[in-house]
Amino acid sequence: MAEEVKLLKTWSSAFGLRVVWALKLKGIPYEAIDEDLSNKSALLLQYNPVHKKIPVLVHNGNPISESLVILEYIDETWKQNPILPQDPLHRARERFWAKFNDEKLLPSVWGAFTKEGKDREEAMAATMENLKFVEEELKGKKFFSGEKIGLVDLVFGWLANLISIFEAVTGFNIVGEGYPLLSAWMQEFSELPVIKDTWPPRDKMIIKYQALYDKYHPAK
Repeated sequence: MAEEVKLLKTWSSAFGLRVVWALKLKGIPYEAIDEDLSNKSALLLQYNPVHKKIPVLVHNGNPISESLVILEYIDETWKQNPILPQDPLHRARERFWAKFNDEKLLPSVWGAFTKEGKDREEAMAATMENLKFVEEELKGKKFFSGEKIGLVDLVFGWLANLISIFEAVTGFNIVGEGYPLLSAWMQEFSELPVIKDTWPPRDKMIIKYQALYDKYHPAK
């Protein structure tokens, strides 16, 4: 019996994209269902009634929500091309950095994008500090997970796309000369065959984030 795999996501979500990458790394065929979050489908509300958010992976009719949970489910279900190491200590470190991204780095960058005045300065300072930790973690490595991409690379993958879009919209230089290892990783990651054809259209992304920026920073 053929397995049925569906992925509910949006065209632009970094959280959905990390799941797309994991499925592609594993070579798992799936049906992509792009949601309109301003008019959530009955399917999304059925499969994720608690959070009503994407992404949701549906495997043989069983829904799994929350992108980090989905990534681990994918790795445990399909053993080929593992994205988490076998060693418990190394697995714990990968989970730590994944949480660091979602709980510290991403919120600080978003704050720098959306806030104004002193709040923006504080968010930018937090972003710079968080990026220093990321830069340090890359020392002596090609990818965060070693010689090939793994969980942490997939989670940090949004940096290779959204940072340049944020910079284009705001005019700020977020990842500059102070982060050479991160800059090199962003270039290397974005050009991987499994990654490079999955990026959302850049022109659409700039239009989207310009509108968001204008919403948070209305003309006075």
